[in-house]
Amino acid sequence: MPRAGLDEATVLQAAMEIADEQGLDALVLAKLAKKLGVRTPSLYNHIDGLMGLRKKLTVYGLESLSESLTQSAVGKSKEDAVRSLAEAFIHFARRHPGLYEAAERSPHWDGEEIQTASKKVLDPIIQVFQAFGIENEGLQVHLIRGFRSLVHGFASIEQQGGFGMPVEVDESFQVVIDTYLDGIKSTVEAHKKE
Repeated sequence: MPRAGLDEATVLQAAMEIADEQGLDALVLAKLAKKLGVRTPSLYNHIDGLMGLRKKLTVYGLESLSESLTQSAVGKSKEDAVRSLAEAFIHFARRHPGLYEAAERSPHWDGEEIQTASKKVLDPIIQVFQAFGIENEGLQVHLIRGFRSLVHGFASIEQQGGFGMPVEVDESFQVVIDTYLDGIKSTVEAHKKE
């Protein structure tokens, strides 16, 4: 019988806290049960084992990231919207490193729920890039992939402590985003001339 007050949302919240504080790989059922003050078998009333928990955490991470991205772009367009999306990615990864890691593992999972949540992350990015008036769909995909690679790469290197030079990391991030935006403008102009 499930413990009173313990539900899937509570389990996911506790799992997220463990992942954020100790890393996604530290998330095991025994540790989660201890945090919740229950015996490990009690968790099975709310989740389908460790793999089921990690899949749910991935969906939760994707949906949370999507919400952050969508909110960041509201009322903005083109360059301002791209900057806001980039900052939302970085801030999300900093606030929730374990949850961000779970969200980024989404390609490793199958299932409609994961696919739907992954699409929600892409939707605000696609909408922002459509504002640039890029008619070539292939080019738009290239630019979106470049953007995602840039922000994910930066977030991942930062999480691993890879930025050791004595220069402000946030300034580096702004320079990288500005350089990327300059590249978008010149690429879009070049394709308009073709």
